[in-house]
Amino acid sequence: MSTRILIVEDEEALTLLLRYNLEAEGFEVDAVARGDEADIRLREQVPDLVLLDWMMPGLSGIELCRRIRARRETERLPVIMLTARGEEGDRVRGLATGADDYIVKPFSVPELLARVRALLRRSKPAHVADLLVAGDIELDRVSHRVRRDGRELHLGPTEFKLLEFLMQSPGRVFSREQLLDGVWGHDVYIDERTVDVHIGRLRKAINRGRDTDPIRTVRGSGYSFDEMFAPDA
Repeated sequence: MSTRILIVEDEEALTLLLRYNLEAEGFEVDAVARGDEADIRLREQVPDLVLLDWMMPGLSGIELCRRIRARRETERLPVIMLTARGEEGDRVRGLATGADDYIVKPFSVPELLARVRALLRRSKPAHVADLLVAGDIELDRVSHRVRRDGRELHLGPTEFKLLEFLMQSPGRVFSREQLLDGVWGHDVYIDERTVDVHIGRLRKAINRGRDTDPIRTVRGSGYSFDEMFAPDA
């Protein structure tokens, strides 16, 4: 089930950053740079969540949020407001207008992604599963446990996040750079060879004996979670 997110943001660099990370998480992303254009877009098609900048040309984020809450088709649409205005009064005003969450720039991309998932989990629980299942592997996001064929696997925190990231998009090939950004974040400098080390540790943790290795190495490109290993992929 594809989850659609609309970004309403006039900073092109930030829009590109958000799009890249959201698409890496498996979301379908659309973006507009003006509040009035977003208003038209929302009347044509309602997404599953909106990331909304406060200060927008054409129509402010506050006014657009008011319009979203005033229309029956969008009154329950999840909205996260992004803004450089961090004073308490501004946060109160944004939430009072109808925003479900409020994030002050500059912000941590992993934190924003966590808030997106949390809000979707509350509003559309079917779109963000707590349990990822592929073949005989189960990954529980809540308890942070992984099982294979009923036996519990012992993964380090980085290996857990790496497996979670790959299982979200079975069949998609991720470069080492994309894995670094998606698992470690943009603000951390780590050599790309570190990815190979953690992939090796992950494989050792999840594969025993004659177990099928679900992680596919794509020469010259990177790694993917084998789509044939995942059911209905």
